[in-house]
Amino acid sequence: MSSTRSPRSLRWVKSTYSGGEGGNCIEWAPAHAAATGEFLVRDSKDMCGPHLSLNREGFAGLVEFAKHHG
Repeated sequence: MSSTRSPRSLRWVKSTYSGGEGGNCIEWAPAHAAATGEFLVRDSKDMCGPHLSLNREGFAGLVEFAKHHG
């Protein structure tokens, strides 16, 4: 499922698994995910850059990976 809203206009939230030093940080758009089922993820250092579009299972897999390799 894809949204017609620009990813730039969404409210992005930094992942709790991101480091606090400003290095490897990712953000996601939780309100967009709740409304559409599409989980958008981006690099917080490149807000205008590309983003990943994941389904619920893909996002859950990413979170599990972060828990064990973060």
